[in-house]
Amino acid sequence: MGEWKVEVGATVAIGQELGTILAETATLEDQMQIASAASADGRQNGVAAAVPGGRGSAPEETRKHDIEPALSPTIIRKLGRVIPANLQIDARWDAIRSARETAKKHNKKNAASPSAMIAWAVVRAMERHAPFRRLILEDDTIVENENFDLGIAVALEGDRLATAVIAKANQKRWEEFIEIYRKTVDETRGGRVDAMNAPVVISSLGAFGVRAAAPIVVPPSVGTLFVGSAHREIIVNGKKNESTEVITLSLTFDHRVVNGAGAANFAHEIKEQIENFVVPANAPTKS
Repeated sequence: MGEWKVEVGATVAIGQELGTILAETATLEDQMQIASAASADGRQNGVAAAVPGGRGSAPEETRKHDIEPALSPTIIRKLGRVIPANLQIDARWDAIRSARETAKKHNKKNAASPSAMIAWAVVRAMERHAPFRRLILEDDTIVENENFDLGIAVALEGDRLATAVIAKANQKRWEEFIEIYRKTVDETRGGRVDAMNAPVVISSLGAFGVRAAAPIVVPPSVGTLFVGSAHREIIVNGKKNESTEVITLSLTFDHRVVNGAGAANFAHEIKEQIENFVVPANAPTKS
């Protein structure tokens, strides 16, 4: 138990020793010997060794090892150089919905999807806005191309992502563009891997009902456009408010290449292309 070193009722000074308490506990040397005797897997006498966290550790056989990160080390390294900025704008959906219904009547199963129509609209906007035809290279050199690719983010099994690339997208006629869009996305889901030199990548989680998000932009791309699911919003039409079906366009861009005003102009151009979309005539290909 120990002993008291002052009498009951006595006056004591601050810091004065009052007594000693003896307890049966292992000495530091004993503890070190126990630790050194622990097995290589962290167990001692059938008891799991303590681990940080306060709740112990999951049994070794239930742990999963060698789990791949969601983003590759190469992408993570590239993201370290990006100066990201994001803006959002709503676009009316009625023109795309009408075009889709018309296409289904004429082409049935081969009708262009709303996603392909949006991709076409993005390409037309890129033609008018040079900053979004640019690439930023490993040495931070910025290059601009008259003819350019378009990237489409594709979800794969196991929460993995890949990018389908439509090469020289601006040179494709409408029917050719739709066929290549469909084929490239399908082949990417099947394991196809393309060189990624698309200035803009389109992403969407519309199938999950996600209205808006802030996507990442990975060099050499300068922008990623997230297309939200169609939903209804109250918007001003003249002197009255009305309920209208819209999608939210969320553009993340690399501020090293594009400033806010340029990005806003580009996003507004995409909005205009979507809101005034009609299935185009098979216009000649640019040389």
